[in-house]
Order: sequence, then structure tokens, then C-alpha cells
Amino acid sequence: MKMSTENQFKGVIASINEGLVNSEIDVELDNGNFIAAVITNSAVESLGLERDAEAIAFVKPSNVMIAVGDLQISSRNILPGKIKSITDGMVSSQVVLDLGGGYEITAVITKSSCDRMGLAVGKEASAVIKASLVSLGVE
Repeated sequence: MKMSTENQFKGVIASINEGLVNSEIDVELDNGNFIAAVITNSAVESLGLERDAEAIAFVKPSNVMIAVGDLQISSRNILPGKIKSITDGMVSSQVVLDLGGGYEITAVITKSSCDRMGLAVGKEASAVIKASLVSLGVE
């Protein structure tokens, strides 16, 4: 499968919590991190998702927030790492976090936020993603 989405995480479905309309799916990565996705029950059925099956989580870089310090936030996905690289543009900055275990995540945030937060290569930070902004796929 080829997708334009830069952030692609292959893992195993650890749990499926079915609601009336949507299901919350937890995908476990090799490095022990989990990525939660909220998708419709019809999507769960059409993809044939089940516990212990492989799935791929997709997240657009523009849907990834970067946080530093202690967090108390409602987002299900808080992935700690270290900043590997920062590429500054006129308006936006591309921030790549090393999540360990061979995983990286790319975020595109405003340059003013990057500057205000004092982001720098080697600094610890977390990627924050709402579960509703994660798409799932299968091969």
C-alpha cells in the first residue's frame, strides 16, 4: 500500500472497544507505544479488523502537535521522544521526533510555536494526536 501520509506505523491491534457508531482501536507498535484511533464501526467491518491482526496507523504531519514538559491533556496519543531534526520555513517548521525502536514521527507546526517553545535538536518532546485524527489501513 502506498499513501502520501508521511507518518505510517505498522503494528498489531491490541484492543477494539466498540461503541454505538464508532470503535476505539489500540494499535501496539514494536517499541511498546500504542496509537489509538477512533473510526466508524462500518470501517472496522469493511477493513476486517480484529484483535491481534496487523494494521497500519496513518497520521498527517499537520495533525501532530508537539508538547514539552508534563502534560495533562485529553488526547489519547501522547508519544514521547527526542527531537531529531527541525526544518524551518517562513511560516511553518517541520519537527521530526525519534520515538525509539526505529520509529519517527513528523509534525508540521507554526514556526512561531517552534521558536516560543524553544524546540531544539536533542530536546525531549512528545507528539500529541487526537485519536479521531488517526486513520487505519490493512495490507
